[in-house]
Amino acid sequence: MPSYLVETFLARGAAGERQARERRARSAAEAMTREGTRVRFEQSIHVPEDEICFFTFVAPSGRDAALVAQSADLEPLRVVEAIPSEREKP
Repeated sequence: MPSYLVETFLARGAAGERQARERRARSAAEAMTREGTRVRFEQSIHVPEDEICFFTFVAPSGRDAALVAQSADLEPLRVVEAIPSEREKP
């Protein structure tokens, strides 16, 4: 299933809000999965200098990633597909 990067605004001085947003993202993904659309919250990355916070979701479509972000009140600026690098196998 593809991964999607959800770009949001997060002020430099509001870094403490990141954990609350992660909890909401995880909870919204779990709720959407219970309703029949498999979505998983992976991680967030805060770039304080640019006041941007990215949330990564695994979802069937960009639309589903946008819906879960909206449900979590992340106020997404944009949603794009993200292709992770292949990890070396041991």
